[in-house]
Amino acid sequence: MPLARNRRQQRAVDYWPGFVDALSTLLIAIMFILTVFVVGQFILSREISGRDEVLTRLNSQINELTQLLALEKGSNQDLQDSVANLQASLASAEGERTRLQALLSAGAGGQDAAKQQIGTLSQQLDEQKQVSDRALSQVDLLNQQIAALRSQIAAVEAALQASEEKDQTSQTKIADLGRRLNVALAARVQELNRYRSDFFGRLREILSDRENIRVVGDRFVFQSEVLFPSGGADLNPDGQTEMAKLATALLDLSKEIPPEINWVLRVDGHTDNVALSGSGRYRDNWELSSARAISVVKFLISQGVPADRLVAAGFGEFQPIAPGDTPDARATNRRIELKLTEK
Repeated sequence: MPLARNRRQQRAVDYWPGFVDALSTLLIAIMFILTVFVVGQFILSREISGRDEVLTRLNSQINELTQLLALEKGSNQDLQDSVANLQASLASAEGERTRLQALLSAGAGGQDAAKQQIGTLSQQLDEQKQVSDRALSQVDLLNQQIAALRSQIAAVEAALQASEEKDQTSQTKIADLGRRLNVALAARVQELNRYRSDFFGRLREILSDRENIRVVGDRFVFQSEVLFPSGGADLNPDGQTEMAKLATALLDLSKEIPPEINWVLRVDGHTDNVALSGSGRYRDNWELSSARAISVVKFLISQGVPADRLVAAGFGEFQPIAPGDTPDARATNRRIELKLTEK
């Protein structure tokens, strides 16, 4: 009767570790999604920062070109005013020359003086024409420069618009990438969970209903007494038999898991809280739990399981699943846990 009562108590405490493991898996998935989101935000902030620098440079160039255009327009207006003044002076000189020619035709006495005035006026008129021609040339040159500046401003505005469109496209691509990563992550997690369920289902079938081998959450748990002698890390014959069944199930499952799923079988060693004597092979429970996990991994490798699909870890007495310091609690905490997970 005490043995039956102890077994019922032992089964009654199996739900909480499963809940904790399921919650841990969910938290890891959420942390991964948050990591992807933070990386996406970092890349997006760098892209936006680079676009802001380009936009600032382009706006500065537009301001400089606008100022140059205003200066060129002012110079062009001044030259046009000068040309107008010269043209007015030229018209006045031509009128004076016409008047003098009329006087010359009217009287012979003043012909010599009129000729001298006509010569002077003609020379002044020629000089003003040259100045007017130079001013017109400068006006044409300024008009060409203004047209070139307008072309540059148009090119800069086109580049600015293209940069804004490219920035918008980049933001859309980053958002789409984040969405696809989330979908892919969810699909990978669901697919691995499906294979984990298949794996545990096969282990239940081949390992029968032994009370010292059970499922806790997403882990398959072997009590240490099934696999190892007390205080030792070498698999006993019964332990080798059970691990051979495990290797067969794992090899069959590995043929079905797609190669893109980077799975591993993690072997975790745990001990009770009883300290080891200094005269033994292992100095403390850390070494004992690690040695037992390594022993299981090496045996599975000898059965054909690829070494890159196995991970060994020792936790000593620091991850108990049964509270208290009773013999039953210590026996429950001495265990080997197997977990099918992703690297």
